[in-house]
Parts: sequence; C-alpha cells; structure tokens
Amino acid sequence: MKTPQKPLIGFPKNCIFARFRRRKNRFHVEMEKDGMLIEAHCNNSGSMLGLLRTGAEVMISPALRPGRKLSYTLELIRPHGFWVGVNTLVPNRLLFEAWKARLLPEILDYTVFRAETVSGKSRLDAFLTGPPGRLWVEAKNVTLVEDDVAYFPDAVSERGQKHLRELIELAHRGHRTACFYLVQRPDASCFGPADFIDPKFADLFRHATEAGVEAWPYQALVSPGGIALGPRLPIGPFT
Repeated sequence: MKTPQKPLIGFPKNCIFARFRRRKNRFHVEMEKDGMLIEAHCNNSGSMLGLLRTGAEVMISPALRPGRKLSYTLELIRPHGFWVGVNTLVPNRLLFEAWKARLLPEILDYTVFRAETVSGKSRLDAFLTGPPGRLWVEAKNVTLVEDDVAYFPDAVSERGQKHLRELIELAHRGHRTACFYLVQRPDASCFGPADFIDPKFADLFRHATEAGVEAWPYQALVSPGGIALGPRLPIGPFT
C-alpha cells in the first residue's frame, strides 16, 4: 500500500494558530493569540494525557454550523515538536475516505459502506457489506504514546468497553468484526491496550482478540495541511 501524497482529510483555509492556555472542562478549551483569548470546542472526551501543555501551539478550525456557542473546534496540538490530531471524528472520516480511495487492504472487497449503524445496544462506526460478507468496524482515536508504544485509551473508557463487548458478541454470531485504531502522532512503533489506565478495557481487548475481533492500528500522517493514512503498526507482544 502506498501512502497518498494528498491528504484524505483537509482543513479549512481559515484555521487559526494560537497557544494553548487551559482546558476549562471536558469540551471547552481556551487559547491565546496576540494577547486575545479564544475559546474552542473540544470533542475529545479523553484525558489527552501529556498533550495539554500551557503554551503549546494549537490549530483550531471554524465551526461549520452558524450560531454555534463555540465558534472554533480544536484540531491539532504540538506539545513535543510535532503535530498531534485530537479531533475524535477524524478516525471515522478517514476510515470512510480510505475505503473510497481503496487504500485499506482489510476492506478492499467491500462494496457498501454504512456509517453509524446500530447493533444491539451500541451504534458502531461502520457496517460494510460485499462479496466477503458483513463487517462491523469501530474507529478509535489514539493520542497517547509512551516509550514508542501507542496506547488506547488515555482515560477509563466505559464506552470503549461497551463497543468491544458488542464486537465480541457479533464475532460469536459469525460476523467479521474489527476495531480501527488511528494513531494521530508520528512517534509510535507499535500499539497496545493501556493496562495501566483501563485494565478492564485491556482485558476485553485480549478477549476480543481471542474471539476473532481484528485490531487495525494505523498511523496517521498529521500536518496543518491535512491528514493522510500512514502505515499499519504491529501489536505489541504483551497482548
């Protein structure tokens, strides 16, 4: 698979670069630019551990919906000398765009892609059908890296646990199932579940692997020019 030169997801031209100031609450962050305070929506409900450093450069995009309470959305942050994508909608969008562009070997033969499809008590990010049969996929955003390992989640995630249980149940019923983990930073060489943050999720991850739920960790190529799909990462031996 060749990495595309053109990003699969672009950003508006009128994005703003500023400096991170603080996180007021889970969905509300403050930045500073030229001495003026700017507030933005943050759709990432995780801890963003290690990223929210005061003074770090950020990129925010203008809201697409007129009249929204917060006029900007936090897209990227650069606390370590490289950009990290924190928008949790990106993995879903990138999965779809990669399917359209035929860039993911795992889903090349599927001809129909349905987003946000209900299964049991959960709404999973993608349901694909085609000659190979049915495939359910949940997409997750990964921003935590320690010692070259990308970890998910970065906070206890009951929602993530719920999705894994649903995928395990579907796998037991004979469906093909997978979780697409998009690592939106460049400094990871492999991927694994974060036992030290959410041991229940880590146990479910191992159970899911044994049940046949596939894990697809991919690195994103992140820049202010957009986001492209990078290489697939191996899963660490600790799983």
